[in-house]
Amino acid sequence: MKRLLLVFGIVCFGALWAQAQQTIRGNVMEAGSDEPLIGASILVVGSDQGTITDFDGSFELSNIPNNATEVKVSYIGFESKIVKISGQMDLGVIELELSAIGLKQVEIVASVAVDRKTPVAVSTIGRTFIAENASNQEYPELLKSTPGVYATKTGGGYGDSRINVRGFNSTNVAVTINGVPVNDMENGRVYWSNWAGLTDVTRSMQVQRGLGASKVAVPSVGGTVNILTNTIDMEKGGSVFYGIGNDNYRKVSFDYSSGLTDNNWAFTVLASKIEGDGWAEGLNFEGYNYFFNVSKVINKKHTLSLTGFGAPQRHGQRQNQQTIQSFRNAPQGLKYNADYGYLNGQLVNVEDNFYHKPQFSLNHYWTINSTSDLSTAIYASTGTGGGGGTATDGSVGFNEFRTGDQYSPYDLDAIVEKNLTSQDGHAFAYLRASRNDHKWYGMLSTYNKKLSNDFNLLAGLDLRSYKGIHFSEVTDLLGADYALDDNDINNPNRRLKVGDKRDYANDGIVLWEGGYLQGEYSSGPLSAFLSLSASNTSYKRIDYYNYLDSDPLQETDFQNFFGYQIKGGANYNVNKNHNFFANLGYFEKAPDFDAVFQNFRNDINADAENQKILSFELGYGFRSSAFKANINVYRTTWNDRTFTKSFNAQDDPNTVIDESLAELFANILGVNAIHQGVELDFVYEPTTRFTLRGMLSIGDWTWDENVDGVSIIDERQNVVGTIPTLFIKGLKVGDAAQTTGSLIADYRVIDDLKLGITYNYYANLYAEYDPIDRISDENGIVQSWKIPDVGVFDAKAVFDFKIGTLDASLYANVNNLFNEEYITDAQDGDGDGDGIGDAAGARVFYGLGRTWTTGLKIRF
Repeated sequence: MKRLLLVFGIVCFGALWAQAQQTIRGNVMEAGSDEPLIGASILVVGSDQGTITDFDGSFELSNIPNNATEVKVSYIGFESKIVKISGQMDLGVIELELSAIGLKQVEIVASVAVDRKTPVAVSTIGRTFIAENASNQEYPELLKSTPGVYATKTGGGYGDSRINVRGFNSTNVAVTINGVPVNDMENGRVYWSNWAGLTDVTRSMQVQRGLGASKVAVPSVGGTVNILTNTIDMEKGGSVFYGIGNDNYRKVSFDYSSGLTDNNWAFTVLASKIEGDGWAEGLNFEGYNYFFNVSKVINKKHTLSLTGFGAPQRHGQRQNQQTIQSFRNAPQGLKYNADYGYLNGQLVNVEDNFYHKPQFSLNHYWTINSTSDLSTAIYASTGTGGGGGTATDGSVGFNEFRTGDQYSPYDLDAIVEKNLTSQDGHAFAYLRASRNDHKWYGMLSTYNKKLSNDFNLLAGLDLRSYKGIHFSEVTDLLGADYALDDNDINNPNRRLKVGDKRDYANDGIVLWEGGYLQGEYSSGPLSAFLSLSASNTSYKRIDYYNYLDSDPLQETDFQNFFGYQIKGGANYNVNKNHNFFANLGYFEKAPDFDAVFQNFRNDINADAENQKILSFELGYGFRSSAFKANINVYRTTWNDRTFTKSFNAQDDPNTVIDESLAELFANILGVNAIHQGVELDFVYEPTTRFTLRGMLSIGDWTWDENVDGVSIIDERQNVVGTIPTLFIKGLKVGDAAQTTGSLIADYRVIDDLKLGITYNYYANLYAEYDPIDRISDENGIVQSWKIPDVGVFDAKAVFDFKIGTLDASLYANVNNLFNEEYITDAQDGDGDGDGIGDAAGARVFYGLGRTWTTGLKIRF
């Protein structure tokens, strides 16, 4: 009986003790980014009992007294939060807001959107996602699973990736790093090899589709990609990384952050080297990357931050697309590359890219008083480099010199032998490079005034000065004494040595002065903004080859284009689960540089017009502890898109002109397009171990109107003919998949092992084409070739472990897991002569086959 009473007493005590204890769990994330905060502190208020979050931001804390009611969640650089527990087992996602001095200001300058507040369609990926998925992928590819984005590696060269957002290519997608623009000032392009390696110090990437929240004077058409790097918010510590992969891929990197020291200094440094042979033939590469940030918190009002980064590199390119049949016939299969050769037994990248574009910015953050602050960034960038290619004297063709059949590399030794037969020593064929150096300076400044608890006023300046230096130069005479060049009117019949300029030399100068004013209202569930901006873009061209030094036409006057924008939007949070948003905007932006100056000369296009864009969006969001989803519809009307065409007079049967005027030009106005669609994305996290992310994007991008009465003009600005009606209405816009979808499943098998798989689907991808060359007529339109739909799987694994007291992670990635054969890029062409683009006539790039990388990161 006593034993029975003892057992009964123990059971009762155990039950009472269990009732007096509780276990809680949850996830700590950065607000607005879904980025887990690793090592965040969880402390029971009123005790010393606590824990820290794991690699995925999750935590579990047991044996909490039943009378405990709150826990404090904190992380360096973020506002601490008190969370009530009151008997809850699962606290769900706990979001912490940024508090770091400087980091908030960077986000203001960079116009970072905030979830359930900023009324734009946005996707954000954080440093954990980047670290786990980067592998040998580049910035654009890391965004391929977000709505509206299509990214490819084009020919497969290091840094040669491209990105489209809602059907707009990089010339119409703004890219900023810490708020500083990096698109080329003349043509708007982004060359991703210039930023390769910065993924190691990227804390987040955000894609704002459509008008976005960008505060630059005139935004992009398709969207904005904001890249934010590490700043003062980083904890003290660093890491070393070593990785290997297919085709002799190797990467080594080192980074270190001091954290904020006792005397209020902070610095972060990164150095890395990446090299390999490339997936296809002749794509060997070598790249170096560096990054530094030095910051000083002077006092409570002033902080200075100096950032510099660059990525000097050289890589082989596969520049020329081939027909599908050529890839099938080539012994190398999809790895066939026609653009490299051998000289003295050494591989030579006949088509290559070499560039170094360092960028430096000095940021000053001034807290003027409790209601106002000023953020100013002064930046400078100097770029040197270009791309290689071939040149001949016209008596031979470079393709005549191959080591074997048409699928073999260039035989540069044979060219050397040919050049040695030249009686006067001139080169029959040689190597050259097209150079595009630049000098770029700018300032961004944003003033923020809190007028009341509900209303903020922002005003800003965006000033830029850019000089592009363009020329071609001799890089290898291949055994000859010199190369002949008769293109410089100031120095005809020159004998060129290696390093001498050839063919052309001109400068493009772009000045930009812009400003904006934005009002922001936020009260309770409603947040709204209204923004007005204006800018002046000035273009000047200096041509050193086509005009005598004594000719006043050698340097043009500035051609000025006034642009402006008005946009607004609102977000309404119905409750903690539901929100709706809408935005609407209209803006005009300057035509591209090449649309202003015709025929690669100083011939000014007097009819060049601003491009006109009208855009709107409607969206809905749902949030719960386990499920988040967003759906939005959009429509962008793009009128008077920059569209010009140069061609030879003798090739145009519709014109009767003086045959000496060989160069003709058409400025095609009224080329309008409509980009519209629906986008859905979601995250489902039923447990802290499993996450499912997905998206579906369905676009309908078409040319909107037929175009009549386009005048053809000669170099004397005389109208010499017209282009017949362009029947383009209803033609699908090419170059990007109009339907995309993805599923990403991550599962933490055990505490230290995470496995993941990604599926990406691409459909309704039409080959790129020139609308002017279509044979469509009033009887119907003829679409370009539609590339077959495809689905591609990627896989990853992350294993976290300890090496002594140090944290370490082992990463493994396999992209295109099942070695799917699929086409990513195509130029439309007629293969059977019926005037209709088809697979036989298209020139294509295939996606890369199966690739893999693995790497070890040790943190200290």
